[in-house]
Amino acid sequence: MVSTDTTIKTPRAPWLGNYGDIPATLEYPQCTMFEQVESIAEKYPNHIALDFMGKKTTYKELCKNVEICARALKAIGTRPGDRITICMPNCPQTVFMFYAANTVGAIANMIHPLSSEKEIEFYIKESQSITAITLDQFYHKFEAIRQNVELTNVILASIKDELSQPIKAGYMLTEGRKIKKIPKDAPVTLWRDFINYGLKYHWKYRMSKAPGDPAVILYSGGTTGVTKGIQLSNLNFNALAAQVIATNPMFRPGDSMLAVMPMFHGFGLGVSIHSMLASGGRCILVPRFTAESYAKLIKKYRCNFIAGVPTLYEALLRQPCMEGADLSCLKGVFAGGDSLSVELKKRFDKFLYDHKATVQVREGYGTTECVTASCLTPTHIYKEGSIGQPFPDTFYKIVKPETCDEVPYGEEGEICISGPTVMLGYLNHPEENAKTLRVHDDGRTWVHTGDLGIMDNDGFIYFRQRMKRMIITSGYNVYPSQLENILDSHEIVQMSCVIGIPDPLKMQKVKAFIMLKPGYEPTEENKKSLIEFCKKNIAKYAIPYDIEFRAALPKTLVGKVAYRELEQAELEKIKNEQKNAQ
Repeated sequence: MVSTDTTIKTPRAPWLGNYGDIPATLEYPQCTMFEQVESIAEKYPNHIALDFMGKKTTYKELCKNVEICARALKAIGTRPGDRITICMPNCPQTVFMFYAANTVGAIANMIHPLSSEKEIEFYIKESQSITAITLDQFYHKFEAIRQNVELTNVILASIKDELSQPIKAGYMLTEGRKIKKIPKDAPVTLWRDFINYGLKYHWKYRMSKAPGDPAVILYSGGTTGVTKGIQLSNLNFNALAAQVIATNPMFRPGDSMLAVMPMFHGFGLGVSIHSMLASGGRCILVPRFTAESYAKLIKKYRCNFIAGVPTLYEALLRQPCMEGADLSCLKGVFAGGDSLSVELKKRFDKFLYDHKATVQVREGYGTTECVTASCLTPTHIYKEGSIGQPFPDTFYKIVKPETCDEVPYGEEGEICISGPTVMLGYLNHPEENAKTLRVHDDGRTWVHTGDLGIMDNDGFIYFRQRMKRMIITSGYNVYPSQLENILDSHEIVQMSCVIGIPDPLKMQKVKAFIMLKPGYEPTEENKKSLIEFCKKNIAKYAIPYDIEFRAALPKTLVGKVAYRELEQAELEKIKNEQKNAQ
């Protein structure tokens, strides 16, 4: 829908009455992402910017490394607007290359290093990348698709290149030995050679770009579940950084954040990396982790801020090494990327209190179409089940699905977002842009998220469910996350996942997968106990017809419960049963 009224009107914003000391509007840096980081480096040149497995990089050193990488990119022929695929974990070279691409006016195409060959091929073709950087251990994936893509340069980095000498020796004796040797005639540029190009390049390398120009491509399923590239600008990221700091006034330059969320993800790149580096924070880079190593890192670094998906926090509760840990260093604990059940929040808040923390977990919400978080639980007020209030200069409205018509407070509808972090658009998907980015009667561009939610009279937002993840059984709408919240509150349940199974009479029937807490066995007695619990707490039409116990639930690459994987497995089971019946 396109508005004929060009006047921009301010939408209703009931949350402003609860903002406390948080400013309702902010001024945003009108520069590139790296220029913002440089301005901070001038103030705090000797502050630690990156901490990677014990090796520290100051802001002054960070800027120097980015400059060398930027010169190297110009030396290999990079032009403004070129797309550079960064297929890397959280390590210093990823940060250097990300900001170097920004400096020369290129666009960083961020993808998961554990992507399959076909996925990498898709990302390179979709973005039309001409250069890629990856780790030596992933070289074989790029070699396998080299004939199918038009890459001019493949740069190979290695984790060992950024390790301190003692750690490097240990790495080469363990992880390093597992990496296959790169053929001498491989058509690649090794990191050390790439850096040498930069040291020898003495011509102009900086390219001026407008704040609103494309700078980053991230990937998301969007509202349709089909992977699409999301184009984001310098302003999008700089605005996010300003909003994150404004809503966390306890932050001080020098504070540290445990950056475990990956840089190919909006949460990791936008909050854990750029928001920190654009404000003088310290990023503790973690290339890969388990719940156990995450727990040990929190204790080792005594970091001030941590962010993660709910399943990560759930796993922390079970880590023996956290016994007696002192978490008084924490200033902020953020949960996002998936729904945080009321029960898990209560358990984790108690865990924090028991470990001397003075903060509670704060749930946020966002979409990659707005970089990442655009809504966060404030520090001074909390409503049970809420995902918080919109960031400064960010507006939320709840509309009747498939329309632009706002619904009354307390009524469920589709969540729409407008503000300075709204994407430029999907890459190569004009039809999806028209569906997702819509200009309402107020003259503002709104992202239609495809998520269902409610806004109350005070402007608190309540996430209900993805519109696409809804079970319809006997004509009734059933929202899996609501059932999961109920199941998770049972004393024997560690985690649950609810899906819909095709049914000829009901259209779909409800099935629950349960991961039990340690000490409980998958017995018929426990299953009966859960069914009786459901009968007391869930409407009859929504009660699971079956409960299946699992030792573990499958996870996506970013740690969410992979409900689609469970759905697919059930469909395959039904097909096999039908085939055998014939």
